[in-house]
Amino acid sequence: MPRKSSTFGVAIVGCGTVGGAAATILTRDREVLGERLGARLELRHVVDVDFRNAERLGLDKGLFRKDLADVLADGETRVVAELIGGTTAAKDVIARSLSAGKHAVTANKALLAHFGPELFALARRHGVCIGFEASCAGGIPIVRALYDGLIANRIDAMYGIVNGTCNHILTAMTEHGRTYAEALAEAQQAGLAEADPTLDVSGGDSAHKLAILAALAFGRRVDFGAIPVEGIDELELCDIEYGRELGYVIKLLAIAHRQPEGLSLRVRPSFIPKDHPLAWIAGSFNAISVYGHATGHTMYYGRGAGGTPTASAVVADMAALATGSVQAAFENLKIWPDVTEPACQLPIGAVRSRYYIRMRAVDRPGVLARVATIFGQHSISISSLLQHEPPPGSRAPAIVPVVVTTAQAQEGNVRLAMEEIDSLDVIEPPSVCIAIVDEHPERI
Repeated sequence: MPRKSSTFGVAIVGCGTVGGAAATILTRDREVLGERLGARLELRHVVDVDFRNAERLGLDKGLFRKDLADVLADGETRVVAELIGGTTAAKDVIARSLSAGKHAVTANKALLAHFGPELFALARRHGVCIGFEASCAGGIPIVRALYDGLIANRIDAMYGIVNGTCNHILTAMTEHGRTYAEALAEAQQAGLAEADPTLDVSGGDSAHKLAILAALAFGRRVDFGAIPVEGIDELELCDIEYGRELGYVIKLLAIAHRQPEGLSLRVRPSFIPKDHPLAWIAGSFNAISVYGHATGHTMYYGRGAGGTPTASAVVADMAALATGSVQAAFENLKIWPDVTEPACQLPIGAVRSRYYIRMRAVDRPGVLARVATIFGQHSISISSLLQHEPPPGSRAPAIVPVVVTTAQAQEGNVRLAMEEIDSLDVIEPPSVCIAIVDEHPERI
């Protein structure tokens, strides 16, 4: 028997790049959406303080509101999409909407990383839900994959390229030989980096997304403040070039591993072999590799930012709320951050990995022996050595770069060894250490 048609009223708070694109999809594609859903998504309100973008998009001025209270008093409005960003006014919008019995949809990864458990608990108390597919990877449906398509799996690991700005910059450095400053300036000129890119290039944005995805993947409440984070803003072009000579590509990775002792979560630039599935992800695209005990490796690829891709995920959440699928998952699954136990998050020193280490050493006999002795004292085995000859005409003793890669070692030991090496009178500090990430083993 066909499902009876109904109307599902929605409101958008914040009509900027994403909000405007979501409003456009809802109005332009309403007939197609209605046919697919058997329910009509009706845009009833657009809330903002400045409607210039809304007017430019040709939205009906009768939708414009400046007071959220008008929206919350409308009994026909079922869901409020918060698309203003930040963690202050945005939190107030979502909290007020949930308290008024409205579902919430958001693309706000910072808000959920910091206040997710609190907001999910508030939603549960008022019998409503939060849709947040757009928060983690733009148009890539990774959130739904984790709580739906992969629900039969114990997730063992995730590796994510989840910041398009950083991936664009690293692609320019790797493929075109740009310095970090040059690549950043080009990204800003192209509109792919903010005027203040700190949140992106510091790794903070990736860490927000990792906190959300890891909580779903592992069914544990993640402490965002306990995630070790390194950005790309101190990377040097020479290390990218040496890495390429050794067969590696540099990526900013959000990494999550299930280990017997707990969860290892971290965000940092890492070398991956050039044949690694993530190595070919270029430009502003995102990709997340997920390893489950039943499926093995699956990878999710697409545009991780931008108005239309992100708005696609926003509207998808509205559609899922209209059909009731989000409500069913929220009510029945025990993976949401308000109903799970805190994760045991391991310190960065407990990580085991291979490492790329570049030192600036005096070119004289015995230096490498002293360095190798320190590595050996800390149970670190050297796998390879790369040293180029000093430039022609340089005076002895010249300072030359020496690059070593290690076998698997504990990061705490590597850090201690690096401190000792940098204290040697034949080393010009600081040395550089970059983790090498290998393909995760499939356990099927």
